[in-house]
Amino acid sequence: MESTGTKIHFLPLFALATVPLIMVLGNSMLIPILPTMQDTIGISKAQSSLVITMFSVPAGVIIPLAGFLSDRYNRKVVIVPGLILYGIGGVICGLAAWLLSSPYWLIMVGRVLQGLGAAGTAPIAMALAGDLWKGAARAKALGLIEAANGLGKVLSPIFGVLLAMLFWYAAFFAFPIICVFSAALVYFFVKEPKKTGPKQEVKKYLSTLKKTFKKQYKFLLTAYFAGVVALFILFGFLFYIAQILEEVYKIDGLMRGFILSGPLLAMAVTSYITGTKIKKNYGLMKTLILVGLALIFLPLVINAFLKNPYIELGLLVVSGIGTGLTLPCLNTMITSSVEQNERGAITSLYGSVRFLGVAAGPPIFGALMDTPRMMYLIMAGLTLLCFIVCWMFIKVKQQDKGGKDPYQKIEWDRKATALKKARA
Repeated sequence: MESTGTKIHFLPLFALATVPLIMVLGNSMLIPILPTMQDTIGISKAQSSLVITMFSVPAGVIIPLAGFLSDRYNRKVVIVPGLILYGIGGVICGLAAWLLSSPYWLIMVGRVLQGLGAAGTAPIAMALAGDLWKGAARAKALGLIEAANGLGKVLSPIFGVLLAMLFWYAAFFAFPIICVFSAALVYFFVKEPKKTGPKQEVKKYLSTLKKTFKKQYKFLLTAYFAGVVALFILFGFLFYIAQILEEVYKIDGLMRGFILSGPLLAMAVTSYITGTKIKKNYGLMKTLILVGLALIFLPLVINAFLKNPYIELGLLVVSGIGTGLTLPCLNTMITSSVEQNERGAITSLYGSVRFLGVAAGPPIFGALMDTPRMMYLIMAGLTLLCFIVCWMFIKVKQQDKGGKDPYQKIEWDRKATALKKARA
């Protein structure tokens, strides 16, 4: 089944969309059950936040290696084993919670294994989507994949709570089932384009990446920073809200899952719409990134001076919309900024910093929970800084001086083309 080019086929896209969906479940499905886990096995709030961190940090560290392997060999040989390892980690966590009286340490081992497996999943799937489709089709596919990511965030708190009604650690046993399903879809339905040219040696590969970063470092670092900030704040607030709902408002069970899904549903819907509309219009992408960051910033400032929980949750829905505007644009810009034989490494570095943002969110927000106004203002300041950096360093030019072409090109895209010609 050939899907490379400007036409999107359903099955390859569906298969790739399940990969980030599963990775999201690794954190979002567990967040609403962390308070229950704390009470059941007798751990502190800080220890429960490490359930998220010990998944995300190993993934963030190993993702660049996974990106290199996917560039040197192929994407599927990294994605499929990564999903299997992810599932094995879930089995270890579930068995530990089921059979041991003090399961925390073995749960952490399982979460580390899950993180190592996750390193070969969503970022590589993003690179593979960049290989399969071009132009407006690529933007649409990446937008749909980000929407699947968002849909996973929406459904996972509800799914996690429903599973916890059976027994609190049931979510761990769900991972291997879903991972095997996704691995089978990718293996059978995604036809990966053949790589051209000989396999790169490590030294030459690193040298090429160094040249790419030297040419495009302002844009790449800016895009990475924006992705980190958006997900750091998102997952930090998910953890914060889960704790507040449990401790202050005594809301648990399915209702807590539905409340947590509100901002995430807004993000998923916005991601889908954004991906279908941006096409190849890089000027529009920059505008939407700035608007998205503004929509994340304003609720933080307002919440710093309000204590009404309903207004707070409503404003977080606005933040979810902002995140849904920002991430699909970043995904398309980053995957389009480099050639195929470097795409795995560049998108993997992006995935790596996104994971580290997710890892940092729960413990930092947990440490600031006792001073909510300070917490909101610090996060607002961080978002404002990100807005300024994106405004300054994402450069956009019209393709020709007359402005007849409706599409626009990013300055770094022109430099990448020149670099490609120089290598040839």
